Amino acid sequence: MIEVEAGTVNDFFSRPVVAGVALTAPLKVGDKIHFKGHTTDLTMVVESMQVNNVEVKEARAGDAVGIKVTDRVRRGDKVYKVSD
Repeated sequence: MIEVEAGTVNDFFSRPVVAGVALTAPLKVGDKIHFKGHTTDLTMVVESMQVNNVEVKEARAGDAVGIKVTDRVRRGDKVYKVSD
């Protein structure tokens, strides 16, 4: 399993459960990602992603995206794109 850094969490919203992520690499719906931090260790598949409150299928490095997450993540957590 290979992990490539894809961004950093810069915000978290509990309703709906969404992570605000500043991307440093392209990301698309269907990609497997891994949130890693001091107390965070969450691996999931991107099912929903938004840029400026608009649903998108993919985003580029430099975009600020909202990703629906299955559990709490924290500001400063790193986001890695996982490939097998």
